[in-house]
Amino acid sequence: MRDVGDLPSRGRLLVDSAPIIYYLEDHPEFSARYENIFVGAEAGDYELAITTVSLIEVLTGPLRQGNKTLAETYREALTSPPSWRVVDLTPAIAFRAAQIRGMTRLRAPDAIQLASALEISCMGLVTQDRDFRVFSETPGKLGKLDIYS
Repeated sequence: MRDVGDLPSRGRLLVDSAPIIYYLEDHPEFSARYENIFVGAEAGDYELAITTVSLIEVLTGPLRQGNKTLAETYREALTSPPSWRVVDLTPAIAFRAAQIRGMTRLRAPDAIQLASALEISCMGLVTQDRDFRVFSETPGKLGKLDIYS
């Protein structure tokens, strides 16, 4: 896994749930770590993608707390171009996710994240989840994708 500070200055990134949640909730330890990605997207440096899996995970917290207004604000922000692209779960992504799971034993949501990033030709996946290290240990077998944390 690479440090998020080593991201190239431009490109397409798939962003996992945790960095989004940390940034939106201004997490005292991790928000600043991921701020450059979101600021860079606003400036047009990055095209950010999110899976429907991440959308579920990001919206769950506000909805669990009964805050439908905040959930709707998040939903609109995360599904509005040009900064964000929502990647739907297609049969091709599902097949690729199954291949990833078969080789790495990652949980289905994580395999979907990786498969989605590969399918839309991202230069990297941004995550806080250390489980993605297993993907870095299988170079070339599943596709080329840098993992940033």
